[in-house]
Amino acid sequence: MQPHTEEDILSSSSEDGFDLLAPAPVPKELPKSYAAAAPEPVLPSGDWNINDVSGDGKVGGKFYASEIAKPPHGGRRGNGVKRYHGDDKEYKEPMSHRKTGGSSTSPDGYETKDKTPRRGKGRLVSGDYPVSSNLTRVGSIRFAPLNIPLKRRLQTTAVLWHTFAIAIFVSLFWFLLAIPLTWPLLIPYLIYVLYSNSHRDGSSPVIRSSLFRSLPMWRLLTGYFPLNLHRSSPLPPNRNYIFTYHPHGIISHGAFGHFCTEGTTGFEKLFPGIKNTLLTLESNFRIPFYREYLLKLGLASVSRRSCEALLRGEGKARQSWLAKKFFKSPPPQPAPGGRAITIVVGGARESLEAIPGTMKLVLKRRRGFLKIAIRENAGVVPVLSFGENDLYDQVVPSSNSLIRKLQMLVKKTAGFTVPLFHARGVFNYDVGFLPYRREVNTVIGHPIFPKQQSDSPRDPEVDELQERYIAELQRLWDEWKDVFAKDRQPGEEGELVILE
Repeated sequence: MQPHTEEDILSSSSEDGFDLLAPAPVPKELPKSYAAAAPEPVLPSGDWNINDVSGDGKVGGKFYASEIAKPPHGGRRGNGVKRYHGDDKEYKEPMSHRKTGGSSTSPDGYETKDKTPRRGKGRLVSGDYPVSSNLTRVGSIRFAPLNIPLKRRLQTTAVLWHTFAIAIFVSLFWFLLAIPLTWPLLIPYLIYVLYSNSHRDGSSPVIRSSLFRSLPMWRLLTGYFPLNLHRSSPLPPNRNYIFTYHPHGIISHGAFGHFCTEGTTGFEKLFPGIKNTLLTLESNFRIPFYREYLLKLGLASVSRRSCEALLRGEGKARQSWLAKKFFKSPPPQPAPGGRAITIVVGGARESLEAIPGTMKLVLKRRRGFLKIAIRENAGVVPVLSFGENDLYDQVVPSSNSLIRKLQMLVKKTAGFTVPLFHARGVFNYDVGFLPYRREVNTVIGHPIFPKQQSDSPRDPEVDELQERYIAELQRLWDEWKDVFAKDRQPGEEGELVILE
């Protein structure tokens, strides 16, 4: 599938099995100037309530979910407390300014230091090498020791499954296809896969399984990096929204972890009453077995028809045969609001720009989601994920090279492309296709609503909405780049760049 604080926080990103997993601090509200630039939505009356509308900085949910509250007064960092929570308790400890080269200790008891430079551009990442254990080396490749805790091994297994799920399901299908006894079952199923439209008719929120989305495996997956979710303001559940995730990265691990699982990063706690659906390529739903896996996770097609059906709540509530026989009442009608979709706007083209330490977004020509927002009167909510591009290293061919031309040809014909990426392996820290253990902090901004609803949006209306959207996205970057992107590349290379 191609899915705070102003104080410094200790880095938990690393290539090895001994990197830090210190709980993320609970942040505070955005500055008043920021809130004035992006008006707060009007909260609905009724039973809906949330505890941080006034910006008091209270915890809105568990599992590292946090709301961003007002930073402390004064420009110096490290004058407050770090607040985190777990096991239904809240803990506080003094914050201190992190210095390059300082040491820290992870919850697993392994001390790490920030003294080893990471490959490329001389950037530093804490915890790259364990101090308390000797690594076996073969040439320049570092292999994992045998005494890594079981929990970390399970986290690696969960990420391994997610990364190679599509290959596993394709292999299973071809294996069964080689057995003639399975053909009476496989042939009708293939016909169903080719002609079924349940992934684009708005039925995805009805088909999805909350039990499957809440499996312990997904908490292991989100804890591997770890993934942290933060919000700028609450979203009233009487409106519909389009979440736009940036950047695409190589595989969009952040989008999957935040919007395709439940009880992991706390989306349900931060945005109660909103049912979100992550969207992916239509072609993914034509792959046998993998299609059912995606539908149970609640994914849907990113086509225009699917987006409109989901925002309108056209998916039919399904009743079992027993319920239809004994309960004659019609299925409940969908509420007028509380529906949301998540689109990874940059798509396959943006994956070619997923370079560590950079934030290059393919956005200027991506206007389809803005037209849908105007037609459906939905708020566009920018989502900026700091660290998504740091999960893999990528070999970038020159623009005129044969490899680059082949990549663009595959993208044009197949709808996706294959970046030349690598990261770590299961038992080593230098070669493989598993992502590095590097923290990903995803900040959800303020909603941008169209000034008026229109069935046929005109170019000036789309341009005006796009201008406000990019301004909000730029504000998010400027506000939090020094908190969550401290090790970005120096100069203009490390700033937010809006491409085609």
